[in-house]
Amino acid sequence: MAGRGLALLRRSDPAADLVGHLRALTEAVELCEGRVPDDVLAEARRVVEQADRRLALSGSATVVALAGATGSGKSSMFNALSGTDLATVGVRRPTTAHAMAATWGGDAAADLLDWLKVPRRHALERDPEAAEALDGLVLLDLPDHDSTERQHRIEVDRLVQLVDMLIWVVDPQKYADAALHDRYLIPLAQHAGVMMIALNQADRLTPAEREQCLTDLRRLLDREGLGGVDVLAVSAATGEGMEVLRERLVRRVADKQTAARRLAADVAVAAQKLRAASGTTEVTPLSRAGVSTLTSQVAEAAGVPVVTAAVGQAWRLRGGLATGWPVLAWIAKFKPDPLRRLHLDRLGAGRKRPEIDPAQVGRTSLPATSGVQKARVDTALRTLADQAAAGLTRGWADAVRRAARSGQDTLPDRVDRAIATTDLDLAGHRRWWQAVRVLQWLLVAAVVAGLGWLGAAFVLAYLQLPPLPEVLWWGFPAPTVLVLGGVLAGLLVAGLARIGVEVGARRRTARARQVLRAAIATVTGELVVAPVRAEQERYEQARLALDRAAA
Repeated sequence: MAGRGLALLRRSDPAADLVGHLRALTEAVELCEGRVPDDVLAEARRVVEQADRRLALSGSATVVALAGATGSGKSSMFNALSGTDLATVGVRRPTTAHAMAATWGGDAAADLLDWLKVPRRHALERDPEAAEALDGLVLLDLPDHDSTERQHRIEVDRLVQLVDMLIWVVDPQKYADAALHDRYLIPLAQHAGVMMIALNQADRLTPAEREQCLTDLRRLLDREGLGGVDVLAVSAATGEGMEVLRERLVRRVADKQTAARRLAADVAVAAQKLRAASGTTEVTPLSRAGVSTLTSQVAEAAGVPVVTAAVGQAWRLRGGLATGWPVLAWIAKFKPDPLRRLHLDRLGAGRKRPEIDPAQVGRTSLPATSGVQKARVDTALRTLADQAAAGLTRGWADAVRRAARSGQDTLPDRVDRAIATTDLDLAGHRRWWQAVRVLQWLLVAAVVAGLGWLGAAFVLAYLQLPPLPEVLWWGFPAPTVLVLGGVLAGLLVAGLARIGVEVGARRRTARARQVLRAAIATVTGELVVAPVRAEQERYEQARLALDRAAA
C-alpha cells in the first residue's frame, strides 16, 4: 500500500515516522484479516490507501477547509482570506452540495482537487506577496454541516476525512452546538494538532462578552479532550483577527508538515481502533503439560500400549526361540508373533533398518479407537486450544481453535503411519543369544552322543557281542552323564537365559514406548502444536505492529 507516496514523504517531509507507522498499520491489517470485524479492517485499510494517495498527490500542498454551521460566516471568512467575492454570503448562498476551492501558487494542485472531487476551483495569483506567503495553500469552503439537505452533510463528512487541516468557524450563538461537538469535534479529538476554532462575529460582542465566550469555549473544548486546539476570535466583516489567522495559515503552509500530521493522526486513530478490536493481551505460551497430555491421549487412542505390550511379548518369544532348550523352543515356533499379527514387522523382523520409506508401509492392524479414547483426544485438543486462546479477543481465539483442529482429519492416518514406520530396535542387543544358542546345540549334541552310546551298548548286548569298555564320570556311566547332564544343563541354561530375555523385554518395551511417543509427538507437533503457535505468532506480530502504528 505504502508505495510512491511514502517514498515522496521520506524525501521531503521531516515527519518520517509516518512511513514506519503506515507500514506497521499495513502489516497489522494483513495479519488481522479474518480475525477482526470487517468494518474495523475496512476503516484501517481506507486510511492506509488514503494516506498513500494523498502523499502521492501534491505533497507540497496544504489543504485547509473552512467548516461550520449555517450563518457562522465561513463564506465571508473564505472571501476575506482569499481576497475575493467567490463565495456567496448569506441568503444568496447557492444550495449546492459541492465545496469551493481557492489555490495559491503556480501549482494549481489540479490532481489533488480531482482526488478531493472539488469541481469548483479558482487559482489566485493576483497578489504576488500573498501568493508567495501562501504558496501551496488549497482553501476549501465546505457546505454547511447542519444543512437540511442530506447531500450537503454527506459532502462535509467526506471532506472532513480527507483535508489536511480544519478551521471550524463558529458564532457566539452556536459555538456550543451539540451537533458540532458530538458529531465532529469529539470524534476528531486526536486531530487537535490540525484543527483550529475561529469564533467569528467577534465585532458583535463587548470585550466582556467576548472574553466570556472564549473562556466558555475553551473550557468546553478542554473537557472534550481538545485542549490542543487553537481558539481565535475574529471578524470576517471588519477584518479583526484575520491577520493573525492568516499568519497562522502562513506558518502551517510554510512548514509543509500539516498533511503529514493529519495522516499521522488518522493512522494513530485507525491503529487504536484496530488494536482495541484485535486485543492487547500477550499470548499465553503453550505449556509442556498441555502438549504432553495431548500426546499421551493421542498415543493411547492410537494403540501405543498395545504396541509396547506386543514388543515385550515378541522379544520374549524370539528370545525364547533363540536361547531356550531347542526341543521346547521348536514347540514355541508355532506361537504367532505379536508384532507380525499387528502388521508392524513387515519390513524384515530381526534386521537392522537404518531408514524406512513410509511409501512402502501400509496401515497397521491395531485395534480401532474407542469412543472414550476419541473423547479424551477431543478434550485434550480443546484444552490445549483454550489455553492458547486465553485472553484473546473472539476472532483471534476462534482462529487459534481452528488452527488446533486444522489437521484433525489427517491426524489418525499420520499417527498410524508414524507407528508403522518407527524402528522398534528389535534387531540389536542380542548377540549373546547366538552364544547361548551355540551352547544349547552343543548340549543337544552331548545328549545325542549319550543316546547313541547307550543305543550302541544295547545293540551289542542284544547281539551278544563283546560290550563296549565301561567309562565312568564322577562315578556314573559316561553315556548317562551325557544324556541326563545335557538335558539338565540345557534346561538350566534356558532358565538363566530366560532371566536375561525378560530384562531385555522390559528394556525394549520401555524404549518402544519412548520412541513411539516421540514419533507421535512429532506428528501432533506438526498438525496441532505448530499451527497453534503459528497463529499465536501471527497475533503477536499484529499486536506489535499495532503498537508501532499507534505510537
